[in-house]
Amino acid sequence: MDAALDRVRNWMNAAQRVVVLTGAGISTDSGIPDFRGPNGVWTRDPKAERMSDIGYYMADPEVRKASWQSRLAHPAWTAQPNAGHLALAALEKRGKLHALVTQNIDGLHQRAGNSPDRVVEVHGNLHQAVCLACGWKGPMREVLERVRAGELDPPCTACDGILKSDTISFGQQLVPEVIERAMSSARAADLLLTVGTRLQVYPVAGAVPLARRGGARVVILNAQPTAFDDLADAVLPGPIGELLPQLCTG
Repeated sequence: MDAALDRVRNWMNAAQRVVVLTGAGISTDSGIPDFRGPNGVWTRDPKAERMSDIGYYMADPEVRKASWQSRLAHPAWTAQPNAGHLALAALEKRGKLHALVTQNIDGLHQRAGNSPDRVVEVHGNLHQAVCLACGWKGPMREVLERVRAGELDPPCTACDGILKSDTISFGQQLVPEVIERAMSSARAADLLLTVGTRLQVYPVAGAVPLARRGGARVVILNAQPTAFDDLADAVLPGPIGELLPQLCTG
């Protein structure tokens, strides 16, 4: 492992346009569970997956009520950036980071110090609410205060429509401009580093072969095997919070 770490560190130091793709695994050290891992949210409670399905969410008030209670208790409100997040902020300060594409909705990359201009949130952000009828958007904390005050399924104050977090649920379309930005970043990379993702969710997982075809080295850092381990130039299966700082700080 030491030899592999040294090799990847040398690649990082030589790279000019590092693109990082992060998944849920980078935030588990901050107390935010992943979805499909051994202790994931859906692994422990398969019914919870319904709350992430737009069809169930729109059709069933009980699903929406459960979703609001889940949002109220979400660990993202108290979570702090961990060593992995801070390492990527340090990589940006070194002038190496071209883009940080994340599947996470917790906002921890920005809190760690990454510029919002560098972060591409392909699944949206939990910290903002949206109306599914009129398109109103506003701070999630203000809507959650209404839930705490007793509104079990708070409607939009502008049009009485259904509110949810401004995140992408199953059955919802990804934002084309956001996906294009993620893919164009992958095409521009000279090194693509994937962190804490099993690379099973498309179209974002397609950034890996796209970057490789463009000549980038591909490095995978994840505790479990991924769909693209065979394609990678290096696979580092250790703890993210320990390995990422060693790679990013020079």
